Amino acid sequence: MPNKPTAADAELILKLYDLRREAEMRKARSWWFADFWPESADDLMKLAMNPKAQENHWMRQVVGYWEMAAMLVVHGTLNESMFLELSFSGEMFFAFAKVKPFLSDMREKMKNPEFLGNVEKVITRSKLGRDRLQWFENRVAARRKMMQEQAAKASS
Repeated sequence: MPNKPTAADAELILKLYDLRREAEMRKARSWWFADFWPESADDLMKLAMNPKAQENHWMRQVVGYWEMAAMLVVHGTLNESMFLELSFSGEMFFAFAKVKPFLSDMREKMKNPEFLGNVEKVITRSKLGRDRLQWFENRVAARRKMMQEQAAKASS
């Protein structure tokens, strides 16, 4: 893969961005980032095992989108440095940070060792990706803590 992004890379990034603007995908992304805060692999499994639930569709849509996009990088079709720009892939880091603590357990329960495999490869194979993931993991942890504190205040 060339080190310098090409016009074809830019065109592919724009096409991927356009897919994120589709109406149902917007709903799925909104749900994932605002309302979906799993606390265990069991939370993820409940969704995965309920194919009629709208949230199941949204979870699969978000996971499928980022897996597909990351696959293009893993196979050298899309420039990695361009893909890892936060203006494009920040959501991928945030989504992955939300499920990473349960990923191993989730893969085992689903009997799918490749679940989020392309996303994980793209994120963890470079220092830049690992550093960004750490930053997002810290943000997710802070948000979870704040949500727990708010829930404790509301119940007292």
